[in-house]
Amino acid sequence: MTVAISIETPLQDDIRALVGELSDLLLSLTPADACHHLTAEQMACEQTTVFVARVDGEAAACGALHRHGDGIAEVKRMYTRPGFQGQGLGARILGQIIDLAREEGFRELVLETGWNYEAAKHLYERNGFARCGAILDYPAHAESIFYSRPLSAETEI
Repeated sequence: MTVAISIETPLQDDIRALVGELSDLLLSLTPADACHHLTAEQMACEQTTVFVARVDGEAAACGALHRHGDGIAEVKRMYTRPGFQGQGLGARILGQIIDLAREEGFRELVLETGWNYEAAKHLYERNGFARCGAILDYPAHAESIFYSRPLSAETEI
């Protein structure tokens, strides 16, 4: 099994399908007013870098770094297809996102996830994220949990 993680455009057919699967899954688990999706088209901008994990060439997982002002970047669109879960792909992508945000000089990484997404919460907490109040322009919502992680040379995990 060959695993490769690289920066790719979300406008490829297989990445559009991956992002679509994620959106469908989230809408099946969370009310629409608590889902804060970026479409593949919205992700195809200079503010967003999309990482894709491919296993033997097949798109298996994704995640993105979305840049905001004031030294803040956001983790977006983290997803691993069910057949590839448990292989550490999400952790590897998250590591790439953290490294890129640090390289670019961001002081903080933030994210929003669903209150009932246990695997996601575990991944983020294991990688130095701590729960916080609502972030950016997201409304506080009973279905949402927010996380923050400072970035500096002193905050290595």
